[in-house]
Amino acid sequence: MNLTLEGKHAIVTGGARGIGAATVDMLIEAGASVTVFDNNPESGVPIDVTSESAVEQAFAAVAKERSGIDILVNNAGSGARKPTVDLKLDEWKAVVEVNLTATFICSKAAHRYMKARGGAVVNVASVMGLSGGLFPNAAYQASKGGVVNLTRALALEWAADGIRVNAVAPTYIKTDLTASIFSNPDLLDVVMQHAPLGRLPEPADVAAAILYLCSDAARCITGIVLPVDSGYLAR
Repeated sequence: MNLTLEGKHAIVTGGARGIGAATVDMLIEAGASVTVFDNNPESGVPIDVTSESAVEQAFAAVAKERSGIDILVNNAGSGARKPTVDLKLDEWKAVVEVNLTATFICSKAAHRYMKARGGAVVNVASVMGLSGGLFPNAAYQASKGGVVNLTRALALEWAADGIRVNAVAPTYIKTDLTASIFSNPDLLDVVMQHAPLGRLPEPADVAAAILYLCSDAARCITGIVLPVDSGYLAR
């Protein structure tokens, strides 16, 4: 089966750092052209992915310039790791907006350009969306659980349009979002107790799973959530 993406154009949200940057590199290596949406203006198209009007305008511009959109990777993410009783409503809303609402907005915008030609959407969920988590992070866990079921819902709704919708569910990856864990030996030890393989994935490991789901090698796969979790969910 073919893992090449020659002639395909992809949009990756939050593509400037971490999993997003690794995904951009891997899609390009596979032959795709890639547009990065990121809040860092030096690393991609600066866009608020929680704004429907901004997203629609950006997608229209990309589709016109690239003669279509074939792949969308919804990777932009946010968290608020603190006890729920200390979590302010504005903090909750901000996390849900970036993790879940933006995934809905961007997927909806992509559908317009994929429905006549088919395409692939890959959402970056989390093992926290399939479990109660290890540390208090209610907004993140709830929003990623929403991403999991949004993935399933869109996969069924858009299958007739030839659009596959899948997700990956990483465990703890060393990124900006997890810096406070990876810099704390005690917290990292807790994480490692839930990694039966004895190692944690790198961003490139998640990017490889995303590449697979974007490619024709996964042409008959839709509606799944693929863990990249070193065995976390097997417990």
